[in-house]
Amino acid sequence: MKKILVTGANSYVGTSFIKWLSQYPDKYSFDSISLRDDRWKESSFKGYDVVLHTVGIAHVDSNPDPKMEQQYYKVNRDLTIETAQKAKDEGVKQFIFLSSIIVYGDSSQINKPRIIDVKTVPKPANFYGNSKLLAEEGIKQLASDKFKVAIIRPPMIYGKESKGNYPKLAKVARKLPIFPNIENQRSMIYIDNLCEFIRLLVDSKDSGLFFPQNAEYVKTSELVKMIAEAHGNKIRLTKFFNPIIYAMGRRIGMVNKVFGSLVYDQGLSNYKDNYTIRNFNDSIRETEL
Repeated sequence: MKKILVTGANSYVGTSFIKWLSQYPDKYSFDSISLRDDRWKESSFKGYDVVLHTVGIAHVDSNPDPKMEQQYYKVNRDLTIETAQKAKDEGVKQFIFLSSIIVYGDSSQINKPRIIDVKTVPKPANFYGNSKLLAEEGIKQLASDKFKVAIIRPPMIYGKESKGNYPKLAKVARKLPIFPNIENQRSMIYIDNLCEFIRLLVDSKDSGLFFPQNAEYVKTSELVKMIAEAHGNKIRLTKFFNPIIYAMGRRIGMVNKVFGSLVYDQGLSNYKDNYTIRNFNDSIRETEL
């Protein structure tokens, strides 16, 4: 029986992972803990095999509010390192940190590919990405034979009740009759696939960097069309607006984020065990219905 502590009592990934593990009552026991105030420091981590750290500030805009910069570093970097240090001091065997593809910066310009592979060096575009990268570097220093550190850099995470850009696209898909037809590619990961990956990581006791993603790349226009169809909305894709979208993408970060490309090389995401529970089509149906 593996004993797992999930930080972030109300986080999307944390609550989804606990729900996922509930399928295996004979293999895992789990607790969650909030880190919103300092009371967590008085709780003991002793006896846990794994700490899954999901706490962090994310954002959905291309340019996070500069006033929030120190808060990003306080939560994403400092709190992560402090939590990992406590886990190590109290005998936890594995620390799993949920980082992000954001450490590589923004999407490509529209109509240009951007593929992250094993040679790609992280280059955050803002303090959100930098705070995540510095957290990674901080906890790597704590790794040892007795304290395994696993860092996951997922792409966009989606699923029922997910937050961020996916529900915004879903809202658009349910209302609009037409949508720009622009060629791009995005890496994404369905929440069940991510939870299964984390479960396998717990079982294997692996350490290192990991880049799980769906087996398929996603074209934003096709994603919107699939969501629309799941709700009975027949949406038409058109290239009529493409010149306008290209121009807007050069000036408006959010437009470029939606229609630009950002993918992991599929070889980077291979793992010794299969973690793809749902293919892309099924995952959209599961999310929307």
